[in-house]
Amino acid sequence: MKCFVIRGRVLVYTFFAILALCVGVGGLNLKPVFKVGGREVPIYCVDRHDNKVALTFNCAWGDEDIDNILKTLEANDVKCTFFIVGEWAEKYPESVKKIYEKGHEIANHSYAHDHYSSWSKEQILADINKCDNLLEEITGERPTLFRAAFGEYNDDVVSACEANGRYYIQWSVDSLDYKAQTPDDIYNRVLPIIKSGDIVLMHTGTENTAKILPKLISEISKEYSLCKVSDIIYKDDYTIDATGKQKTNGLK
Repeated sequence: MKCFVIRGRVLVYTFFAILALCVGVGGLNLKPVFKVGGREVPIYCVDRHDNKVALTFNCAWGDEDIDNILKTLEANDVKCTFFIVGEWAEKYPESVKKIYEKGHEIANHSYAHDHYSSWSKEQILADINKCDNLLEEITGERPTLFRAAFGEYNDDVVSACEANGRYYIQWSVDSLDYKAQTPDDIYNRVLPIIKSGDIVLMHTGTENTAKILPKLISEISKEYSLCKVSDIIYKDDYTIDATGKQKTNGLK
């Protein structure tokens, strides 16, 4: 068994308990994705105590709400990270330019928005590079952050992502805005659990994200500073624990 697809947060310790039982009983040669202290683990959140929180948007569907989202971010002086699908960028290049020109971070969300868990490492790397090339062509800057479609990954996905020095970014707070019935559903899901070092997942092209964003940012900003992913992650001399929390090995 080579790969484990992981969506969002997982019950890591339960996973390892089951793994240990399998190995002890059946002698299976399993290779878990999580490697404590290794760099194969995606970053779900960051060990920080400065009240910084990264706000991220996945761009895979429509762009009809982009102007309203950007307007809200600008009004609140917030810069964040947009994970953009290559096919979306081809369809909405002007929206990509708007996002970039407003000072937000452009990141890779795969080219085809497909299930990487069934692809070979070579196919994955080609798809990631195709998206990087397209986003660089539009903005003039090559992305350094990556997030797979559906949040799915295995060892091949992570190693392909890191092949050219990219950081694989997951999330620790999922707004579920893409299926929320009301704007308040999003608000009530995010606000009670957010904490320093979190990475918040939202989406463009939804019914309610742009509607609740002003209220959500206003409330979060009372205690936390919203920023880009690159403003909270450590770029070197770090480890990632079994929960996906990135920790610095140096003094900060």
